[in-house]
Amino acid sequence: MGPFSITPAAITQATPHEIALSGSWTARGLGRVGERIDSLAVDAATVIDGSRIDALDTAGAWLLQKLLHRSSAGSPRAANGLRPEHADLLAVVAQHAGAAEDRPDPTDSAGPSPLAALGRRTAAAGTQVVALLAFVGESAVALARCLAQPSRLRWRPILFNIRTAGFDALPIVGLLSFLLGIVVAYQGAEQLRQYGANIFVADLVGLSMLREFAPMITAVIVAGRSGSAYAAQIGTMSVTEEIDAMRTLGMVPLEVLVLPKMLALLIALPLLTVFADVLGVFGGMTMAQMRLDVGFDEFLDRLVKAVSISDFLIGIAKAPVFAAIIVVVGCFQGFRTHGGADSVGRQTTRAVVQSTFLVIVADALFSIAFSVLDL
Repeated sequence: MGPFSITPAAITQATPHEIALSGSWTARGLGRVGERIDSLAVDAATVIDGSRIDALDTAGAWLLQKLLHRSSAGSPRAANGLRPEHADLLAVVAQHAGAAEDRPDPTDSAGPSPLAALGRRTAAAGTQVVALLAFVGESAVALARCLAQPSRLRWRPILFNIRTAGFDALPIVGLLSFLLGIVVAYQGAEQLRQYGANIFVADLVGLSMLREFAPMITAVIVAGRSGSAYAAQIGTMSVTEEIDAMRTLGMVPLEVLVLPKMLALLIALPLLTVFADVLGVFGGMTMAQMRLDVGFDEFLDRLVKAVSISDFLIGIAKAPVFAAIIVVVGCFQGFRTHGGADSVGRQTTRAVVQSTFLVIVADALFSIAFSVLDL
């Protein structure tokens, strides 16, 4: 045996209550001793003889302490025949092992304090805001690159998304806008009748629908209908590693998955808003004739005088901003999907909630800005 060779660590169990340790209990000589310790049948009556241990380091001392702990049944235990230096090292390892066992386990507690939980949620929200801003920047760069090189645009996906997000949404947008116009006219009918101002129902319906309700209800419907679809589609592709495959093939996921949706919704949402304006005003006209005896001709004549072209354009101007919010948030949450199907559902829910919230916030900011500008 050469000068640098070592004797592998060994465990011999001659009888059920006698265990002999031998060899070099060091990192180089332990081998599969750990598995052997796990398979031993030991109890409080087992005698452990360490007199034939040639060398011992912290790795071997840790395994030896593990064996002693198994056989001690909760009481302090030592191996027989250890050299003084080995016994001293084992005592140090046992001391640190005991301190680690006495340290409270965070998973055993009732959970973080309310302040700590608030801090974690705030940090997570801040991280997500920073990531969303980075995604907005990346999308803007990709959009600018495609506008500078129109050949990079994928027109078939754009037309497909115009159909799915725009044309297919006409029935639900039209129905809800019509019903909303009815509700607005119905709620104002009684108050207007008391003052003999029946004709001013045209002002109420026209201004509320064209400036606020039509763009808002359209954006909320599209956020729930198309924004969730964007998050689910991209999330599923992320889980199945299709997005990684795109990058491997040299394709830019933002150009393939995000830009067609963004350009399509920038076109479709203003058109849906115009459709919602028409159906909302028609619903108000219907209720005005039923409740206030205001005919269609009278209603339209007053509507033209009460509503200016700027009121119509204000509502239309909101639509592209709402469209960008819906697409960016939906696609962003889709790209953040990791894991399995539960993650897809979770990110889809977040996409709908966050896009709806941001649309309402943006509408409030528009109202403040238009008030300041006296529009």
